[in-house]
Amino acid sequence: MHPGGPFWAKKGSGAWTIPKGEFDEEDPLAAARREFQEETGLSISGEFRSLAPVTLKSGKIVHAWTVEADLDPAQVQSNAFEMEWPPKSGKTREFPEIDRAAWFSLSEGSEKINPAQAGFIRELARLLKK
Repeated sequence: MHPGGPFWAKKGSGAWTIPKGEFDEEDPLAAARREFQEETGLSISGEFRSLAPVTLKSGKIVHAWTVEADLDPAQVQSNAFEMEWPPKSGKTREFPEIDRAAWFSLSEGSEKINPAQAGFIRELARLLKK
């Protein structure tokens, strides 16, 4: 998924991400499924396999799962967020949380994804070779 909003609009390689969000006492997989639905408008089901969590520069720990599913990126309908834009203008605008989605090969995905999340792709590649 490519993040929406003006800060990400012209960023390509290293900017793509997996759907993610905050959770407290909620089961991490339940939170991941909820966030996926909120950010894409799509539900996903199947046999989920946990991947090793990664830590972002911000300190946020991201949990992820792999699941085989047939989803059309053109069907993604993201939720929205509001922010002041342009900065210090006093005007609030709404932007999609995800502005586009796509499928990539493991190689291309490794280039596109946020570097802190590239471990997910490396681990997935190992799992697929087994």
